[in-house]
Amino acid sequence: MPQSRRTFLKATAAGIGFWTAPQGAPAADNSPAEKLNLAFVGVANRARGNIEGCAGQNVVALCDVDERYLARAATEFPRARAYNDWRKLLEQKDIDAVVISTADHTHAGPTLAAMQLGKHVYCEKPLTHNVREARLVSQMAGCMKVATQMGTQIHATENYRRVVELLRSGVIGSVQRIHVWVPTVWSGGGERPAATQPAPPEHLHWDLWLGPAPHRPYHPAYHPFGWRGWWDFGGGALADMACHHMDLSHWAFDLRHPLSVEAEGPQVHPDSCPRWLIVHYRYPGTKSHPPIHLTWYSGDKRPAELADLGKHKFGAGSLFIGDKGMLLADYDRRVLLPEEQFKDFKAPEPTIPNSIGHHQEWIKACKEGGPTTCNFDYAGALTETVLLGNVAYRSGRKLQWDAGKMTIPNAPQAERYLTREYRKGWEL
Repeated sequence: MPQSRRTFLKATAAGIGFWTAPQGAPAADNSPAEKLNLAFVGVANRARGNIEGCAGQNVVALCDVDERYLARAATEFPRARAYNDWRKLLEQKDIDAVVISTADHTHAGPTLAAMQLGKHVYCEKPLTHNVREARLVSQMAGCMKVATQMGTQIHATENYRRVVELLRSGVIGSVQRIHVWVPTVWSGGGERPAATQPAPPEHLHWDLWLGPAPHRPYHPAYHPFGWRGWWDFGGGALADMACHHMDLSHWAFDLRHPLSVEAEGPQVHPDSCPRWLIVHYRYPGTKSHPPIHLTWYSGDKRPAELADLGKHKFGAGSLFIGDKGMLLADYDRRVLLPEEQFKDFKAPEPTIPNSIGHHQEWIKACKEGGPTTCNFDYAGALTETVLLGNVAYRSGRKLQWDAGKMTIPNAPQAERYLTREYRKGWEL
């Protein structure tokens, strides 16, 4: 008999690598000529970009907790069945693949449930709300052999490919130091809002939006945009932006799990994410590169080295420091420094093929098999690493991370921040 999702999760959490695929209706014919039957969990804001990115496929199901958003999407796709609860959506038998664009705290539930049913999944970044969820998602993806992709769309750009090629070419020598920064601020600002409305707006299914998070009264400070600033729903600027920017370092140097993580920021608040954060990640060396020390900055914090770069003042980006020079990059630009040293430099011929499109990579993999560049194995390790920064900050400890066992040997009390307490009925 097929195992339940909870049995699988308990088994994988214990390191047991077995799984039996669930029985159910066979998937539709996914030959290259066929269109996928797609379901969208979340249909507005960031989800709009994902719907547009998957244009040309069959939209058969739509889900949103906001009736206004759902009504607009249903007008655009009148043949799609509409739902407020993703659990009901997944009962629809003709779905081939699911695109999840909800708030962070509701990523893991539909992602795990969809994969258990043999559905391909595209999920927005960060892959999950906490470290444990990221590991469970990557493990189930490996067991179920479905096509997966995390929504780090910048990974598909031409500029990122050229930066990775430059770093791997050795033009700036051996890189042991990396700085990554963004000006982004996501913070609740302190205590939970005191003033609440008598009830949520009629168009909003508030209990479904809360999902696994502890119950609290509705307030517009949370929905639809402010949720990233609260621990129950998001993880501040680090969770929002680091999967985009640290992706470049992870890709170029094949980074996965750090050996240690240490963070500093304002005084920790139990509910609200910080206005700024500095996180130090130290990765082990490999045969191809020495140990790497990567530092993340958000809010108004910046690496001191930027003061010496003159006109090159990127609002957000990465600075790679090698023993033969430096490389400064963001989403669209790349500069070798000092410029005088590299004025006659000719870039190597491209070796990384241009992407057919971040969403199109996933659609192609759904139909034909084969990997995607931000599959849940790669994205799971990246998400774990990113979210460990919040664990270090909230615990106030430098963490020695045992990635294999998912433990913190030097500070076991910090392990409580690797997961969360799930509201009854929403447990994983």
